[in-house]
Amino acid sequence: MKKLLFICLLALLTAGLIFATGSSQSSGSGSVIELWHCQTDSQGPAIFNRAGERFTRNNPSIRANIVPIQNDMYKQRLAVAMNAGQTPDVFFSWSGGPMYEYVKNNQIADLTSYMNANNYKNRFLDASIAQSTYQGKIWAVPVTNVSVCMVFYDKQIFSRLNLSVPTTIRELETVCDTLKANGITPFSLANLTQWTGSMYFMFFATRRGGVQPFINGVDGSGSFTDPAFIYAGEKIQDWVNKGYFLPGFNGLDWDSGQARAPLYRGETAMLVMGSWFIGQAQSESPEFYQRMGMFQFPRDEQGSGNPNTVIGTVGDNFFHVSTSSRNQAKAFELIQSVIDDTAVQEGVADGRIPPVKGLSLSGSPLLAELSSMVQAAPDIQLWYDQSLSPEVAEVHKVTSQQIFGLTLTPRAAADALQAAQAAYLRQR
Repeated sequence: MKKLLFICLLALLTAGLIFATGSSQSSGSGSVIELWHCQTDSQGPAIFNRAGERFTRNNPSIRANIVPIQNDMYKQRLAVAMNAGQTPDVFFSWSGGPMYEYVKNNQIADLTSYMNANNYKNRFLDASIAQSTYQGKIWAVPVTNVSVCMVFYDKQIFSRLNLSVPTTIRELETVCDTLKANGITPFSLANLTQWTGSMYFMFFATRRGGVQPFINGVDGSGSFTDPAFIYAGEKIQDWVNKGYFLPGFNGLDWDSGQARAPLYRGETAMLVMGSWFIGQAQSESPEFYQRMGMFQFPRDEQGSGNPNTVIGTVGDNFFHVSTSSRNQAKAFELIQSVIDDTAVQEGVADGRIPPVKGLSLSGSPLLAELSSMVQAAPDIQLWYDQSLSPEVAEVHKVTSQQIFGLTLTPRAAADALQAAQAAYLRQR
């Protein structure tokens, strides 16, 4: 009965998606172009809606159907839509492994000619174009944000307890111990959706061994059983045992604010999160935003990783045109609307750093500080769950959550990830 119910629900969801995208796919005149995005926080929906309105003013015979979907639900709905052959005209990825799979499966259009026309690609940061490129062709437009992972903290709590911003992992642990001694949980973590905990894993591994062990693991010249990955798992479990995270963190949900609310209330002191959190905090809790600071995850005293290496993307959401779109040229034009000068200015005001050149951030000290860190970074490590192929990324997320839950040893997690990647490479 459970299996039958699941099949029925999946069929209903698929039918709903087909209905939702049917107008753009079945209209020979291309009178409706549909775009999906996940910028559901702060002013994100309004920024995208206004961009759609500008596009329609310039194209009166075409309606832009802008569909906001929460982050994790987006991934599920897009997978269902693709399986049904009903993708919207415009959708996004985080670059990396998923984008490569879309290319291999002929699901996204080659945008190279559009990006080269009038040298449009020169509008964007070189690093963002590099992340939009695969096999010498450009497959996406980098749109929403320069998003890198940071440690956000409550400056008021740090000041009250005479805590300094840590520069090493050992110093960070001393900060955590002081916070615990004063009844404050060190880190807000909601790890139900797994990618949030992956951020800690990435930092520990990258600070210990640098970016090369991951590169070698991906291309098969190395292994995900490298000591850097074992160390990352061991360090996470050490922190779990020390009580550095919110109680019940593996069952808490990020999208519903279960990690942010305790931080806003002063019950926790730090949050490891992507820099999109700047806009979220600004919108959700102006009071906390005023007392919020940030710092890079500190260096590993015994590691070889460069402490200035950042983790994230230079573009965050990379927008694609579906090969099934009946009007690919106008679909590309719609993407241009969501990263035009107006959208860029609105994005900065909303706490974002659009990945374009010549951006002025003088009115936002936090964004200016973040931009300087990115420019000084020797490497930008793309999120592991987006660098890997979708099936291998799922193994990484599940095993990292199990590491946090103390139900899987770091070595067993490393073996599982290596086996998954080896199987993927054999299939290529």
